[in-house]
Amino acid sequence: MNRRTLVMIISVAILAVFAVAVFLYSQTTPPQPPQVAQAPAQMPPDAPNGGNLVRFHSPVFGPAQAPVTIVEFFDPSCEACRAFYPHVKKILVENPSDVRLVLRYVLFHQGSEEVTRMLEAARKQNLYPQVLEAVLAAQPGWHDDPKVAAAWVAAEGAGLDVEKARADMHTPGVDAVLETDMQDVKTVGIRGTPTFFVNGRALSEFGPEPLRDLVRSEVAKARN
Repeated sequence: MNRRTLVMIISVAILAVFAVAVFLYSQTTPPQPPQVAQAPAQMPPDAPNGGNLVRFHSPVFGPAQAPVTIVEFFDPSCEACRAFYPHVKKILVENPSDVRLVLRYVLFHQGSEEVTRMLEAARKQNLYPQVLEAVLAAQPGWHDDPKVAAAWVAAEGAGLDVEKARADMHTPGVDAVLETDMQDVKTVGIRGTPTFFVNGRALSEFGPEPLRDLVRSEVAKARN
């Protein structure tokens, strides 16, 4: 075997090993969770109740400058909020550049404040999406528990530093978020959860499909 043939065989072998490594990496690397940004403090200028729907502190899923904004008044202890979550997530996936979701907190149920404070503490650890999904998945186990023990277990399983979270959840900043959101709940007149607004317009017919239809209508307007 001459030297040129040997070099070619070695090169082919190296390329084959590299290709296998790339394939295995693509199969084992988990998808990155959506990032939670800060919401600009404004809605479209013609949106009713704009100033009370979006606050700078609100968690946001999707592009901050998306032309269509879904505002969800959301109670983490609310079973209907849990049921809507995959539908809302699907709308974001269907409209990755055009739609953002802004969450506003509503504390109507037992355990709501504890879990909301937990979520804000998770945000400080850059784990908001992971902890949100974990506590919603575990909601049947803590829904009627004032100490929401199963929610804490689920959050820890999602990577939350529980000791740090328990220290961060009662800071003045978190107090201010909850106080502002509940004041806006009263001002806007929220009576139940989830309550949705799309570009400031209330969802008139409750359900996943009416929400999707309203979003599609607003996306179409934004593209024209």
